[in-house]
Amino acid sequence: MDAAESFGEMLPWLKKYRDAVIVIKVGGHAMVDPTARDSMIKDIVTLKFLGARPVIVHGGGPEIDAMMKRMGKTPKFVSGLRVTDEETLEIVRMVLVGNVNAAIVSIISKYGGNGAGIIGNDGNLIVARRKAPEKAVVDGKETEVDYGWVGETERINPQILNILLDNEYIPVISPIGYDAEGHSLNLNADTAAGDIAVAIKARSLVSLTDVNGVMLDPANKDTLVSQLSVARCYELIDKGIISKGMIPKILASVSVVKGGIQSVHIINGNTPHALLQELLTDRGVGTCINME
Repeated sequence: MDAAESFGEMLPWLKKYRDAVIVIKVGGHAMVDPTARDSMIKDIVTLKFLGARPVIVHGGGPEIDAMMKRMGKTPKFVSGLRVTDEETLEIVRMVLVGNVNAAIVSIISKYGGNGAGIIGNDGNLIVARRKAPEKAVVDGKETEVDYGWVGETERINPQILNILLDNEYIPVISPIGYDAEGHSLNLNADTAAGDIAVAIKARSLVSLTDVNGVMLDPANKDTLVSQLSVARCYELIDKGIISKGMIPKILASVSVVKGGIQSVHIINGNTPHALLQELLTDRGVGTCINME
C-alpha cells in the first residue's frame, strides 16, 4: 500500500478521533528500551498533531524493580499488586516522577509537542484511600496481606486535565494518589488509567502492554481476536481461554466500557507504530473491546 492509499484509509478514523480524548496507558518493557519508548511517544505526539487529545498515564514496573534491587530490596507482589512499605513508596515516587515521567515529557518536547507532568495531588486529580488488608493466597497458603501504601481510587477530579487539554498540552500522569491526610499512595497504573478515562469521558482507552492482545491460543499469534464484546469477554473467561494475568486486565477493560467509554484497546507497545495502526486503520493490530 502506498502513502496515498494509507492516508485514504486513515480519513474516516481521523474524523472519528478529531477532538476526542484518548487515554493511553504506557508501560511494560517497551518503556525500558529507549528506542521503543521514543517511537511510542512520537506516535502519541503524532496523534495530537492529527487532531486527537491524548492523555498519558504511565507505569514503571520494570524500572522500579531494577531500582529496588540496586538498593538491596526484593520486590514483592500479591494478587498482581506491589506490596509497598515506606521505603518502597519512596522508590516508586523517585522512579515514576523523577525518571519515567520526566523522560516522557522530554520526548514529547523533542517531537514538537507540549507535555505537562502531573501526579495525583496536582489539582486534587486523584483522591485515594489506602487499600485495606485482605486474605490472599501466598506460597500456596491463604493469609491476610497488608499491602502497605497501596491505594484505591476514591475520586478523580478532571478539571486540571481539561485545563491542560484546552491549552494544547499532553498531560503525563504518574499514578500516585493522595488520601485526605495528604499521604501519597501507590496506584495500579491500569486501574488509574481506566478511572481517569471514565471521569474525563474519553472516547477510548488504549493499553500499551507486552502482549499482542487476546489470543485463542497464546502460542499462536494468528489466533489474535481483533474485536470482543463484553459478553464475549465473560464467555472466554468462563471457558478458560482468557486466563491468569489477562483476566484482571480484561475485567478492568469491561468495567471501563460499562462506565461509558466507547472502546478499550489492548496492544503490544513493543510493535513499531502499533498505536497508529490500531486506531487509524481498518485492520488494527490488537484487541478492541466494546459493549457489543
